[in-house]
Amino acid sequence: MLIGYARVSTIGQNLDMQIQALERAGCEKIYAEKVTGNGIDRSEYQQMKEFLRDNDDTVVVYKLDRLGRSLKHLIAEIQEFQQRGIGFKSLQENIDTLSSGGKLFFHIFAAIAEFERDLIRERTQAGLAAARARGRLGGRPSKLNEAKIQAIRKLYADRWRVNYVRGA
Repeated sequence: MLIGYARVSTIGQNLDMQIQALERAGCEKIYAEKVTGNGIDRSEYQQMKEFLRDNDDTVVVYKLDRLGRSLKHLIAEIQEFQQRGIGFKSLQENIDTLSSGGKLFFHIFAAIAEFERDLIRERTQAGLAAARARGRLGGRPSKLNEAKIQAIRKLYADRWRVNYVRGA
């Protein structure tokens, strides 16, 4: 039986594209969730693993990085599937670990996927550092301008005088 797994990293993202691709691939059951790959609590993924029948089922994902948190984790998961006689397919990378060529491509694409994620992370960090060097700070803009800050400080400094007058 083909068992699909779909995951997006944030609540704002949509699972529809992945689910449709898994349905077109012939998945009879699909587990889907919105949780980061780094998150430990991937309850749908755990339920899928418990549902899988040894020497019978094949796990199908839309893209390789949907399954694992890192190259090491991804390889460990695929090795666990192989030990249980469970196949693995990735639609985007056209990987099928039931074939020897698929096993080779899995290892190659897993390394490339991790390399790509690392490049994106490095570019993001470099962009943030360049912005900081130009004087730009990240995050939400402050709602308080200098005039409001001065008014708050004045009210705070005068609080004892106001209380004293009230008590007179």
